[in-house]
Amino acid sequence: MTLESTQNEIDALRGTCKRLREEIARVFLGHEDVVDLLLQSVLAGGHVLLEGAPGLGKTTLVRALASAMDLSFQRIQFTPDLMPADVLGSRILEEDPATGQRAFSFQRGPIFTHVLLADEINRATPRTQSALLEAMQESQVTVHGESLALEPPFLVIATENPVEMEGTYPLPEAQLDRFLCKIELDPPSEADLVSILTATTGPDTATVVPCIARAEVLRLRELVREVPASSEIVRHVARLLRATEPRSAEAPERLRRMVRYGASPRGGQAILLLAKARALLQGRLHVNEEDVRELARPALRHRLVRSYEAEASGIHPDELVQEALDAVR
Repeated sequence: MTLESTQNEIDALRGTCKRLREEIARVFLGHEDVVDLLLQSVLAGGHVLLEGAPGLGKTTLVRALASAMDLSFQRIQFTPDLMPADVLGSRILEEDPATGQRAFSFQRGPIFTHVLLADEINRATPRTQSALLEAMQESQVTVHGESLALEPPFLVIATENPVEMEGTYPLPEAQLDRFLCKIELDPPSEADLVSILTATTGPDTATVVPCIARAEVLRLRELVREVPASSEIVRHVARLLRATEPRSAEAPERLRRMVRYGASPRGGQAILLLAKARALLQGRLHVNEEDVRELARPALRHRLVRSYEAEASGIHPDELVQEALDAVR
């Protein structure tokens, strides 16, 4: 395929992504930056941790994304009594009415979908949370010794409520590291509130129409990986990761006191993949430093393990990521 034909294909798919944004915006008003970051995560092939207070439209956003992409959607309400079998599925004993013979059959759980909304994931026990690990990393689940592949694209979007922490189980670092990025959903502005209240209290409610096929989503994921990142950009990301490691000589002095563990190599992979997706959606066939700086915070904010001093002082992880960015500028 020639460069010209590739550029034409990218331009056509960018137009499709523009219509995708417009469809989502019909039911999820405001927060254009959140929608863009979510689309970049989908095209980068990663999972998303979505944090926001109740009532901000997290479920509406994820459902609209799945509908606009014509992907299957399942929602699991995580609770303390949720079991791994409720997520993965279980074997049940069935009897053939004709012969009377009994045999075990596997009933697939809600994880067998394209878009899985893990609602309030931190309310489930660590045992149930760990049921998602293999699926998120390898796009498969193993039940009773049998490995079952998940149909691509497979995307987990987990939500957290930062307000009510009683009765929750913090996500372990190993699971946090498997989320490509963490999106923080802030309260809407006054103008957005007016639009939301007007749209949701009237006689008509908007619906989302599919505007992109599954094959196009998979093709976009392939194109994202083909976007080049120069050796200077890759080295810049590597230096950024080293600057978040408190035992590294490249780390700023304050960050050494405020961070116990820095970002893993998965953090660098997340930055580069998100940067490639951002470049592609903007019509560029290369990654620049601005992409890295824009995406470092959502890619790293959930990967830094803060010290007790940082938590007690209320220092947000974004401040620490910014210090690392300034150190490698």
